[in-house]
Amino acid sequence: MITTNAARVQRTGLSPLLRGLGLALAAGLLLYSMTLPWWRIVLHAPQYPKGLQAVAYLTRLEGDVAEIDTLNHYIGMMRLDDAARLEKSLVPYVLPAFAALALLAIFLRGWWRWLAALPLILFPAAFAADLQAWLYIAGHTLDKRAPLSSSIKPFTPKLLGTGKIAQFATTASFEAGFWVALAAAVLAVVVLLQREPREGKGRRNG
Repeated sequence: MITTNAARVQRTGLSPLLRGLGLALAAGLLLYSMTLPWWRIVLHAPQYPKGLQAVAYLTRLEGDVAEIDTLNHYIGMMRLDDAARLEKSLVPYVLPAFAALALLAIFLRGWWRWLAALPLILFPAAFAADLQAWLYIAGHTLDKRAPLSSSIKPFTPKLLGTGKIAQFATTASFEAGFWVALAAAVLAVVVLLQREPREGKGRRNG
């Protein structure tokens, strides 16, 4: 009769330490994205050989904002800084809260873990959807009293790629902040999809 010792068999999965490190890294990436630009639009026209650009961070705009606002005035378009005022004021509080929830997810299990990490995972998509909504609002609430309002019909500036606003060709793109936050979201999903390692005992044969 041959007897084998009881053996422990470990199922493959992600250890709690690696899971915690992955979610902590995702939270850190989300916070880091706050310091980076998220979206850019460049306006091209013969009179502006270098183009005019507006660069959107989560809390502010940079670039040729004053010049673009002056041009927008003639077609009755809102000032750039008037868009997403509420969102920009909430970001300094909301994003750290999302990162904290992702860290809390380290200590949770099952669907509670997913729910805690969900705001971080969905934020890049929410940003894109909110930006698209504001682009639509900006191009469909033109002031009819503007000097050149009769020369342009309501429109929606492009979220991505090339487009046209009046006599300007436009190029729009997501920037580093968006991609860093998207990487954080993907990392969180990958980590959460991994099973936890389990241990079992082998059978004793005789």
